Amino acid sequence: MKFIIITKKKWDSNNFKKLSKNILVLNNINSLKIKRINPKIIFFIHWSKFISQNIFKKYLCIQFHASNLPKGKGGSPIQNQIIRNIKNTKSTAFIMNNGIDTGDILLQKTLSLEGNISDIVDRITQNNYDLITKIIQGKFIQKKQSGKSTVFKRRQPFESELKSLNHPNQYIYNFIRMLQDPYPNAFLKIDGHKIIFKSAKIKGKNIHFEGVIE
Repeated sequence: MKFIIITKKKWDSNNFKKLSKNILVLNNINSLKIKRINPKIIFFIHWSKFISQNIFKKYLCIQFHASNLPKGKGGSPIQNQIIRNIKNTKSTAFIMNNGIDTGDILLQKTLSLEGNISDIVDRITQNNYDLITKIIQGKFIQKKQSGKSTVFKRRQPFESELKSLNHPNQYIYNFIRMLQDPYPNAFLKIDGHKIIFKSAKIKGKNIHFEGVIE
């Protein structure tokens, strides 16, 4: 094995197992297995847990982030961009270091944030697949991050509450669609009930949604 992919997501595991016989897909950081394989590169996908310096200082570790770095560093990049009505961003492959999303950029690919979460996740998965393929082939140019940096805070479940409908339709639509499963769904409290929004579409001047009332 020359390469390791570490990911918690099944859609990534199923997709990347087809990449090459020289790639091992793991769902956790197995230090003993990594040491035995001594990989050329370790790719971390959708990984937000702590990674020891013993790993990224000894091996070339590459992370993926759904923003146009250095813009949009930090947590919940998809949601934080959608709620700002950003329609297009980047999938960014970068080298891990001590900072949060601060490493040198290897490759970027355009990412549309239109549609529902499953559409966006499918695009991210395909982008990551394409970026990994190019990196393995050596088709990249390493460069320092440049330009204005912005940082997002990871969203918490309580922030999924839509406290008012006194917003433009586009904002409400974005708020609901960015929090579709598997994320904590948008909800509205009214008259002792909780309306949980599962999906939404804009049709003309109206928002059509599916939801649950508790």
